Amino acid sequence: MAAELLPALDPVIGHTAAASVGSLLLTGALAKLRDVALFRATLDNYRLLPEATLGAAAVALPLAELAAGALLLPTASRAAGAGLALLLLVLVTGAVAWRLARGGGPIDCGCGGGTEVPLSRGLIARNAVLMLLTLLAALPALDRPTVWLDALATVLATLFFLGLYQTANLWLAHHPKLLELRNAP
Repeated sequence: MAAELLPALDPVIGHTAAASVGSLLLTGALAKLRDVALFRATLDNYRLLPEATLGAAAVALPLAELAAGALLLPTASRAAGAGLALLLLVLVTGAVAWRLARGGGPIDCGCGGGTEVPLSRGLIARNAVLMLLTLLAALPALDRPTVWLDALATVLATLFFLGLYQTANLWLAHHPKLLELRNAP
């Protein structure tokens, strides 16, 4: 009954949203799992978890990201993947907001992906966009046949969103430095 109340999207929009968020979660999780010690140190910088839980959290969080990303890709498990992804995004965005509210100097977000992104309100806005994309992925799709052109459109739109995400990350990473240069005498 509740599914009938939700608007149905064109399948290309749902596939693009799921592939975009799923790809970001998978690559972020793999980067964290490649260097668990670094991710553990990043979690420690947030000062939200007791020391004894940092090791487990440094493994559990990327594994949950990996599961969410993998579940988002097939249409059969997309709703479960979107739910898990949304939960993770709310959790990490809440941690960023909490750390920003408490102050304590700039730290890396720990998002993974090779670019050091300091905590900022812009990071919260970026995550809000990811949450919206995740919600789009969870919506039911119109029941229409898809053709090769739909697959091509999905791939190209996903690449566009991944490029936009990378551009946003680079801007967020360099914004403090640009402000410093602008305000220099």
